[in-house]
Amino acid sequence: MGEEGYAGDVTPIEAWEILKGGSSAILIDVRTDAEWGYVGLPDLSSLGKQPALISWQLFPSMAVNQDFVGEVERAMANKDAPLILLCRSGARSKSSAQALTARGYRACFNVLDGFEGPPDGTRHRGAVAGWKASGLAWRQG
Repeated sequence: MGEEGYAGDVTPIEAWEILKGGSSAILIDVRTDAEWGYVGLPDLSSLGKQPALISWQLFPSMAVNQDFVGEVERAMANKDAPLILLCRSGARSKSSAQALTARGYRACFNVLDGFEGPPDGTRHRGAVAGWKASGLAWRQG
């Protein structure tokens, strides 16, 4: 386990490689339903997978989802399987990786820069870093 309290941070490309190489590896997108619908979703269809959509925070209040861990446990009982956690920028996914590790999951990885990454010079996201900027497959929600 890393010093942050979970398995560690991975780049979007490293996350893709983990998902590609492990049949039990799962991507958990912890953003909100509004983000999934309006910003887009990772497209894992070429890997024969789909992301699990489990919000860390609930829209519109952005209160922490008190059943987050329970929802993950219902979706993935295998606590040894690699869990790749993704949010907009890497903050919520880091918190969720820590929470899941505390509940016994042994391979929780935070995707650095998330789906959209930090804002560029014009305050728009998606072009500087993250899943989309890395050229990985995604689709409009």
